Amino acid sequence: MTKTPEELLELVVRTADDRQAKDIVAIDMRGLSIVTDFNVITHASNSRLVNAIAESIIDAAEKAGVNVINIEGKQDGNWVLIDLGDVVFHVFDEDERSHYRLESLWAEAESVDVSQWIVE
Repeated sequence: MTKTPEELLELVVRTADDRQAKDIVAIDMRGLSIVTDFNVITHASNSRLVNAIAESIIDAAEKAGVNVINIEGKQDGNWVLIDLGDVVFHVFDEDERSHYRLESLWAEAESVDVSQWIVE
């Protein structure tokens, strides 16, 4: 079964949250990018957790029948990018996230309210 971009976004956010990802932000790229519909940006407290979150996203996508197009940065563990086509997922360690501030690159993009998919 093919997932809509919104269903894939929900899967990614819920999976990241289940693995203790922090400050999950989703950005609606539709109308701004031909590359993806959504960017998801989050961080973890250490590189081991960054990699664990990334592995969980990859596993969840594969189980859902979603093609993992590309994975970058897994060997370093400071910033892992997972391209799922309709959703590009970024997980950083905390220092790298504050250094690169990806959210500010797409300041004109709408944020997506993901609070209903995050357990407080």
